[in-house]
Amino acid sequence: MNKPFLIFCLLFSSLLFAQSEQLSDDYFKRGEFEKALIGYKQLYQKNPSNNNFLFQLIKTHQQLKQYDAVQQLLSEKILSNENPQLLVELGYNYQLQDSMDLAKKYYNDAFAKIEENPNYVFGIANQLEEHSLLEEAIKVYKKGMELTPNLNFNIQLAQIYGEQGNVEEMFSNYIDYIETKPAFINQAKRAFSDFVSENKENENNIILKKLLLKKLQSQPNDYWYELLSWMFVQEKEYSKSFTQEKALYKRNPESLSRIIELAIMAHGEKQDETATDIFNFVLETAQDVDTKLLANQYLLDIEVENASEKDYESINNKYLDIFKRYGTYEQTLSLQISYGNFLAFYLKKPQEGSDFLKKSLQLNIPPFQEASVKLKLGDILVLQEKFNEALIYYSQIQANLKNSTISQEARFKVAKTSYYKGDFDWAESQLKILKASTSQLIANDALDLKLLISDNKYEDSLHVALKLYAKADLLAFQNRTDEAISLLDQILTEHKGESIEDEALLKQAQLFEKKKQYEKAVTNYQSIIANYSEDILADDALYFLAELYNNQLAEPEKAKELYEQIIFKHEDSIYSVEARKKFRMLRGDAIN
Repeated sequence: MNKPFLIFCLLFSSLLFAQSEQLSDDYFKRGEFEKALIGYKQLYQKNPSNNNFLFQLIKTHQQLKQYDAVQQLLSEKILSNENPQLLVELGYNYQLQDSMDLAKKYYNDAFAKIEENPNYVFGIANQLEEHSLLEEAIKVYKKGMELTPNLNFNIQLAQIYGEQGNVEEMFSNYIDYIETKPAFINQAKRAFSDFVSENKENENNIILKKLLLKKLQSQPNDYWYELLSWMFVQEKEYSKSFTQEKALYKRNPESLSRIIELAIMAHGEKQDETATDIFNFVLETAQDVDTKLLANQYLLDIEVENASEKDYESINNKYLDIFKRYGTYEQTLSLQISYGNFLAFYLKKPQEGSDFLKKSLQLNIPPFQEASVKLKLGDILVLQEKFNEALIYYSQIQANLKNSTISQEARFKVAKTSYYKGDFDWAESQLKILKASTSQLIANDALDLKLLISDNKYEDSLHVALKLYAKADLLAFQNRTDEAISLLDQILTEHKGESIEDEALLKQAQLFEKKKQYEKAVTNYQSIIANYSEDILADDALYFLAELYNNQLAEPEKAKELYEQIIFKHEDSIYSVEARKKFRMLRGDAIN
């Protein structure tokens, strides 16, 4: 027989063998156990050393309640094979027949084999887990670690305890494993996140914090600080997390990146007092100019967001002090953009802001940084209602950085500017393109604005209500909040019952929230929920009102009821995932 023909025969034989195994597996999955049995018998006879075929053959016999056949097969196999997994299988076969005394005898025989060879531990325990004999598997893993201390089965034990719902033992075993393998810490966080929640009173949270504090007291290693900091972040207790991060930084003063990330999270959750404390620490501690500038920018942004007009002069002087110290060069470009925004939108000096940023464009800066300056310049020109000049800057970004996220943002601003001008057809054509934006946020904003235009431009050929709404939207953008609220009142009075009404109610409610007139906002949201329950803004009103009750008005029960309505009545809402999470948190569940 020539060699190529021999190779062909071997390959053909392997292919038939694989097909036979697949066919038997398919029969088993479909519950056609008699047909599966024929296939597994043939496979096992051809390859009796393959335990997978043996165990599949045993399972199939057991599905057919052919326990005697399994007993005979295993008894013969055990005579020639020392594998203690076979003892577990024989014990389980007796358990299926309710012969628990015999079952326990064989489980104990398998357990005794560990004394002879601790390397059997994993196989025996795995076979026990296969049959949900979890207590027996725990006993095996513990015995193995007792006999051979260099064996580590903490992960396996943690997973079993998790299955059993024994959360404290699960946490303990993961923590013990981290002690020997600190690199496991990020995987441990993922495992812990299935059992802890934002609710600091959650029992699992309390257990984990107690275990970590105990470790920290006895062994103040870096990873316990890191884990405790992570736990406080899950609870949005950023101030407590900062305490741990400071301690960690003092032990290893290499990088401030984790502390900066924490400050940004605190700011994102509107815990600005904590964010300010953290950024001040960064400012005092940092050695490099870039980090100091970043901290300064966030501190000024936070101060501006929370300031009243009487504070603006002091903030302006802080900006000027920084530019005096570090200059208006490429390095301070982000601060320059921030200052241009402050001049225009807060100090009400848009021409000064525009002139300041035009000087920034003369710097030797890369295209994306140049686009950021032009984007803010365009915004300031819109603020001044110099729409055509703003469109030039936005269009330049689109032309120079095609298909980038900032280009898509510029396109959206082109559409928004056209909408402010009353050119609804051009705005709509741009928004249709943006619905497929790679940025989900831009795509959502584009869809919302397109629906606003398309829902309202056909009802009135003169677009009276839509033009008033666009003007109110522009006033809101210009920080002329009181004027925007008044114009929306006009829409609600003169165009009552028209399709624009729910949009006007929602926009006005958000402006009421900005002015901290929460009861007025509640009234608007409730009006949408009561009168427009089947319309597109119903889920927005439910979610925003729930957030208002939850975060500002300290009425969690009302918030919970509204989150629940989103979950069950608006399953397709973009808020459904967050609503479910917050509902469960308010109910006291662990958040998976």
